[in-house]
Amino acid sequence: MEIILLERIDKLGALGETVKVKDGYARNYLLPQKKALRATKDNKKRFETERDTLEKLNDEKRTLAQNDADKIEGRQFVLIRQASDTLQLYGSVNAKDIAQVIIAAGVNIRRQQIRLDKPIKSLGLFEVRIAVHPEVLVNIQINVARSEEEANIQAKGGSISAGQDQSSVRGTDEIDTDSVAEALFETPEKELETITGEKEDNSSNTISVSDTEFKSNERPRTQTTEDSAD
Repeated sequence: MEIILLERIDKLGALGETVKVKDGYARNYLLPQKKALRATKDNKKRFETERDTLEKLNDEKRTLAQNDADKIEGRQFVLIRQASDTLQLYGSVNAKDIAQVIIAAGVNIRRQQIRLDKPIKSLGLFEVRIAVHPEVLVNIQINVARSEEEANIQAKGGSISAGQDQSSVRGTDEIDTDSVAEALFETPEKELETITGEKEDNSSNTISVSDTEFKSNERPRTQTTEDSAD
C-alpha cells in the first residue's frame, strides 16, 4: 500500500514523504494511529493544503518531547524482580514495565515508544532506547535487581554472582545478630552477677564428697583368721 507519512517513521521516511508498506502494517498500525494517510489523489491534495499546519504542529510536539527527553536521558531506572540463584528472572521485564517506571518519574510515555528488541529475562544493567518523539530519541538504563541493596551494588559498577543468595547481600544498617549474641554471652559470669546480684561461685558447680562423709560410708573391715593369728 502507498501512504503519505504524517510524521517521521523510523526506517520509513520523514513527514510528507510518500512510501510503500505492507497492507497489514498500514491497516493495523500506521492508519489507526494517524501516522499516515492513504496516498490517494484527494489525500495528496489535502496534505499539500495542510502541510504548513502539520509541520508547525510537529515542531511544537518535538519541542515538548525534547523537554521530556531531558528529564530522562541517561537516567537509571530500577525494577525489582524475583530471580533464581542463576540470575534468571521468574518472568521478564517488557516494554510496558519500562513505560510504567518512566511514567512514575513524571514523563508520559507509551509502550510503543520503548525500543526493546526482546524482553529482559535476567538481572543486570540494560541500555534501552526511548522514542520520546519520532525525531527525539534518548537512551536510559534499566537496573533489574532482586532488592534495593543489589540495585545499589550494580549501580556502583558491582555485579551479582550466579549462585549468590540474596540473603548474603546485607545493607550497611542491618544488625548482625550473630555478633550481638556473641557479645551478649562472651562474659557469662558478669551476666549471672547482673541477674542474681551475687558473684557466681564456681565451686558450687562441682560435686564433692568430704573425707568425713567418705569414712562414714565405709564398711567396717572384717577380721580374718590371718589377722587373729597375728
